[in-house]
Amino acid sequence: MGMTAYLRYNELMDLSIATPQVFQGRKKIVRWGSVIFIGAVTMTALVAAPLYIYQFGVSRSEIILFAVYFIATSLAITVGYHRYFAHSTFKTNPVIRFVLLFFGAATFEQSALKWSSLHRVHHQYTDTERDPYNIKDGFFYAHVGWILFWKQPVNYDNVKDLLKSRLIKHQHEHYQFWALTSGILIPLLLGAWTGHLLGALIFAVGLRLFLVFNSAFFINSFAHTFGSRPYDPFVSARDHWLGAILTNGEGYHNYHHRFPNDYRNGIQWYHWDPSKWIIWTLEKIGMARDLRRTPREQIIKTRQEAEMSLMTIE
Repeated sequence: MGMTAYLRYNELMDLSIATPQVFQGRKKIVRWGSVIFIGAVTMTALVAAPLYIYQFGVSRSEIILFAVYFIATSLAITVGYHRYFAHSTFKTNPVIRFVLLFFGAATFEQSALKWSSLHRVHHQYTDTERDPYNIKDGFFYAHVGWILFWKQPVNYDNVKDLLKSRLIKHQHEHYQFWALTSGILIPLLLGAWTGHLLGALIFAVGLRLFLVFNSAFFINSFAHTFGSRPYDPFVSARDHWLGAILTNGEGYHNYHHRFPNDYRNGIQWYHWDPSKWIIWTLEKIGMARDLRRTPREQIIKTRQEAEMSLMTIE
């Protein structure tokens, strides 16, 4: 099954990843830095934020700063790290590339290079022991356990296309600087400027990171557990409208795993997919080009084949 996923993926991708990675295995280890950081973010969101609101209320500037940073950073993962860097579903200019890297770093989800490498492995070896966030190891493992209690092997041979960009390499090599600057320093400076430094720390940093973390984590857990499999019944990825709402449109995940190069996840007009709408809008204003779409005929044929496969199994 892993090889089937691998062959399907390479059939659709025209990147330099023809040679599978050498699997060295994950190592079980308590990653205390991640445990402490994610724990602090969680406590800030669930305890400090309600207490702050009860004691001081929340100002308009705090709401605006939180909302802007939440939207920008959550979309930087789905539009940027996922659909642009990991899957190359569209092309853009250096300005948009910088914005995606800047706000992507602010999510503290590692560099675009490392994120993309692990995600491409996830697609190559979905539901196998080589899958970094294999849902077969449990919902908690796929959601956050793989980050907290395991060290995942990373082989950057599958992101040679991204290594051609000096900007992407800089973000990777100086990731801590990028993350601390974009994710903490700037929100705090803006909070201090508006007279709400503590509020900025609690909302624009703590609460925002908690929500962005879990939105991204749900792609690996919820979207591989709940929903239907209309395009590939043999992979754990599933389509679910609630999953789409929780993940900026990534919840149409069975479709995505069957057609990973499509810039869309939700292909119907009524499907909630703000990531798709952002990319489409960028194209209309001349900031994106070469959006990759799976032909409608191929989608219909694949769905019919999936239905026939289920009938054969039954």
